[in-house]
This record gives sequence, structure tokens and C-alpha cells, in this order.
Amino acid sequence: MNFLELLLTAIGLSMDAFAVSVTNGLCCTNLKKKQSLLIGLCFGAFQGLMPTIGFFLGKAFADYITAIDHYIALILLGYIGGKMIYDAVQDAKQEEQQPYALTPGLLLMQGIATSIDAMAAGVSFAALSNINILYAGVEIAVITCMLSIIGVRCGKKFGSKLGSRALLTGGVILVCLGLKIFIEHMFFS
Repeated sequence: MNFLELLLTAIGLSMDAFAVSVTNGLCCTNLKKKQSLLIGLCFGAFQGLMPTIGFFLGKAFADYITAIDHYIALILLGYIGGKMIYDAVQDAKQEEQQPYALTPGLLLMQGIATSIDAMAAGVSFAALSNINILYAGVEIAVITCMLSIIGVRCGKKFGSKLGSRALLTGGVILVCLGLKIFIEHMFFS
């Protein structure tokens, strides 16, 4: 796998993390640059680590991983998005809006949910003879980190325009992302 192929793979794998980062920026209007960096580092670390784990698990567990990865992503993103939608509806009933808090536990769940498909990609990397998995993992991590930080900043910019609908919009995006991953794996892989 050459540099360009790996770069395009890294960009493709990072799109889920980018979408969730936009959602975080939409919903967490009080995010600072340090927190944006933390989101990028978290998503980058998971996106770089999961293909490496998948690579070393290799063919021994490939069928098991690809058989359930889309269910895990659907459940995690559906839960997070569903909770955001519920919170948005509850906030709409109250006069004062409650700020959406991105807790370390929620960030960890998002990191896992957005990187499960990267583990499956790592399993497929094991079949390639011309790949340095450590280099690939680092490149995927760096690309994901950069795109996630950009995603948070974009979400923050548009979040102020959406106002109280940002939480609802973010929840719908996450649920749709979970459904997209599930449908792709069920019908197009």
C-alpha cells in the first residue's frame, strides 16, 4: 500500500470521527481549543490503535469482528444520539436550556464507536504483504486528529447559528451515522 492509498484510506476511516466532532462542536458551545485538541487526540488515538489491533488479530478473528462491528457502532451511536435527542426534547420543555456536557466517558464511547470499522480495516491490512502497520496506524491517527479538530471548529461555528436546535441536530446526526454504518455492513460489504 503506497502513501496515497494509505492517505485516502485514512481520510475515509476518519469521516465518522469528523462527523461526531462536528456534532460535538454543534452541541458543546463552550468548548475551548484545549478540549478541541483533546477530542482530536482521543479520536486519532482510537483510529490509529484499532487498525493495529485488527492487524494483529488478523485472520484468526476476522469473521467474528466483521460479524458484530456494525452492531456495536449502531448501539453506541444510537444510544449517544438518542440520549441527545431526548435531552433536546426535555430542554425544549424547560425555560432555561441545560448545557450539553462532553464528559470523559462520553468521549471514550464516541472514540470507540467511531473506530470500530478501523479495526475491521486493520484485519484486512493483515492480508496485505506490503504494509507497515505501525506507520499506517500513525498516519491514520494524525489524519483523524487533524480532521476531528477541524470538525469541532466547524460545528462550533454553526452551533451558534442553530442555537437550541444544535443538540437535536447532533443527536439526529449520530443516530443516522450509526444507521449508515449498520446498513453499509449489512447490505454493501
